[in-house]
Amino acid sequence: MAQSLNPLKTPKTHGNLPPLHPFPPQKLRLKPKSASFICRSLMSGQNQDQKQQLSLDALIRGGRREELFGAIEGSLYNCLSETNLQLTVPGLKSKIRGKVRDIYDGGDYLVLVTTDRQSAFDRILASIPFKGQVLNETSLWWFDKTRHITSNAVVAAPDRNVTIVKKCSVFPVEFVARGYVTGSTDTSLWTVYRNGVRNYCGNDLPDGLVKNQKLLQNILTPTTKAADHDEPITPEE
Repeated sequence: MAQSLNPLKTPKTHGNLPPLHPFPPQKLRLKPKSASFICRSLMSGQNQDQKQQLSLDALIRGGRREELFGAIEGSLYNCLSETNLQLTVPGLKSKIRGKVRDIYDGGDYLVLVTTDRQSAFDRILASIPFKGQVLNETSLWWFDKTRHITSNAVVAAPDRNVTIVKKCSVFPVEFVARGYVTGSTDTSLWTVYRNGVRNYCGNDLPDGLVKNQKLLQNILTPTTKAADHDEPITPEE
């Protein structure tokens, strides 16, 4: 790529931060021009762009408040809402647009681009600057902290918005552990309880609970990962 994905939307105050590489090399037999080639393509031009950017610390120490606030204000309108990497990165075959992530097929691998699109109540509401970076890096942090428990699909993170993963067979169920009677979505525990449900996803709920009350013990409420709307299911289902 002529430019990396991230510098186009990153303000000058964050230019000296290095790209994420939280995972050690894994014993994978990569095909030529596969995951490693995609990484290099995504990072093309990033180092040169970073040399021209100033760090947040430098701006604060130099007393350049106006420049700092100007960079922050300018970034508010520079969201990563849409991507089209299949047009510029060799080896990417197709694109699937989810509510938040754009998913590109790279053969044996998938390229997940976490955008700044904000999704709630099963629909896209708006775009928030740097929301994609925060979400992507939070996911990477948890993958790193739990890899001693179970293996995961992460191969590399060549950009703050991008994670490259191995293709896996998806188990289309979302497991939500709940400790409180709270929430506001259609599938939240408080919503269904307020509507009179006393057995939710196989869990018996007593009368008299109030919003935000702590449960006597945590419960598991699985839902299907439907395309448009998550559907609660029971353990038997």
